[in-house]
Amino acid sequence: MAEVVNLTGTLAGFEALWSQHIVAGYDGNDVMSVKVQGEFVWHSRPDTDDFFLVPHGEIDIQMRDRTVTLRTGGVFVVPAGAEHRPVAWAKAHLRPIGPRGTPGTGDPAVAAASVKVAL
Repeated sequence: MAEVVNLTGTLAGFEALWSQHIVAGYDGNDVMSVKVQGEFVWHSRPDTDDFFLVPHGEIDIQMRDRTVTLRTGGVFVVPAGAEHRPVAWAKAHLRPIGPRGTPGTGDPAVAAASVKVAL
């Protein structure tokens, strides 16, 4: 990638909730922008960890044995295979990073497609 990406600006380009918008890539990984509010589905990724960075807002990562609260600037990694669900009680933003082509739920049958943002 030879272009500078304004990550804040990428969020201004869409309104859809829980829709992964790919804004950059490196070493086989996608960097995404996602607007969230409400409850996402319970899911796990059997083969990859699930990386969560919250650039704005507050998000709970509910796991079967505990809940982790992420506030602006917070980072948390759900280990591969751990069932979890992100919940945002008010509108918030996520910056997930994961292996290229991996759907948000880890399961293509129930995951929303990623959208590549035109830079």
